[in-house]
Formats: sequence, C-alpha cells, structure tokens
Amino acid sequence: MRVDKMVTAAVAALEAIKGRDIVVLDVRRMTALFDKLIVVSGDSARQSKALASNVQEKLKALGATVHGVEGADNGEWILVDLGAVVVHIMQPAIRQYYNLEELWGDAAAWPRRRAAGSARP
Repeated sequence: MRVDKMVTAAVAALEAIKGRDIVVLDVRRMTALFDKLIVVSGDSARQSKALASNVQEKLKALGATVHGVEGADNGEWILVDLGAVVVHIMQPAIRQYYNLEELWGDAAAWPRRRAAGSARP
C-alpha cells in the first residue's frame, strides 16, 4: 500500500474518533526506519484506545499490515506501527512533555506550524 494512502486513511480514522491536533511529519530525510510520523491527542485513555483501534481496523480493511501496537494497556501513549507510517496517540500532558514535533523539528509538517516569532515558513 502506498504511504500517502496509508496516511490519508490513518488521518481519516483519527478524525472519525475526534482525535485532536493531528500532525503529519515527513521524516524520510531524518531516518530510514519509516517515512511518516503521525502525532494526535486523545483526551482520555478510553479515547486513545478507541483511536488506536480505529486506525488498526481501517488500515487492515485497506490491506495494510499492522506490525505492532505498544502502550494500549494504559492508553497514555499508544504507538501503532504500520511500517512506513508510525502513529503516536498521546494524552495532552504526555504529548506536551515529550514534544515529538520539536524532537523531529526539521521534518516537513502538515498542517504547517510555525513557532511564535519564527521567520521560517
């Protein structure tokens, strides 16, 4: 399955369960392990688990392989490994603390975010 189709399906699955602040990072220039990183916030463990479940269900229905899921037991930070695409579902406090968007800082993001006062487009 093409990466762009996987990203589109994953984002749609996250939006269907009301995932918040969805960011897609293109990390191809930064790592050879995967192409895209999706970060989304879930407001509770229950919602985070539902987001992860919906991503898995929708992508499997399209023929994608789910290579693994980590963190589904507690739901604070769930990682869904789709091979070329990795989805991080995080509760807001965990997301703010680890700040994956800054960690992968130079990756092209969608939607494009700019830090206050930044001259970069």
